[in-house]
Amino acid sequence: MALLAGLITLNVRHVMVKGKQDAARAEIATLRDAVELFYNANGRYPTSDEGLAILTRKSETITEPLVAQVPQDPWGHPYQYNQPGRSEPYEIIAYGADGREGGEGADADIVSWNLKGGKGGK
Repeated sequence: MALLAGLITLNVRHVMVKGKQDAARAEIATLRDAVELFYNANGRYPTSDEGLAILTRKSETITEPLVAQVPQDPWGHPYQYNQPGRSEPYEIIAYGADGREGGEGADADIVSWNLKGGKGGK
């Protein structure tokens, strides 16, 4: 009985971790799309100082906010925005469960330029 309970616990944990990672990928993809809309309207990407918060504001070129609010990642940490990014004009990062750069499994970083089926920037 204990062995079965242990196997179920391991499987549930894996599913929960994957669910949070998938949610982070989806949120990063949404934020990436908003950053691209910002670029199309302004001819530039938000600076690191402006961060993702600028996507929640109206401007002369953007009459409605591109996102209602900048979400926390599924682990409760803020998404990191860097412009320029390491391999693209910008990057959006969720640092995983530990909230720190690097890591594996639940602690693995999820980065906008490394999303499956997507690109991060122009």
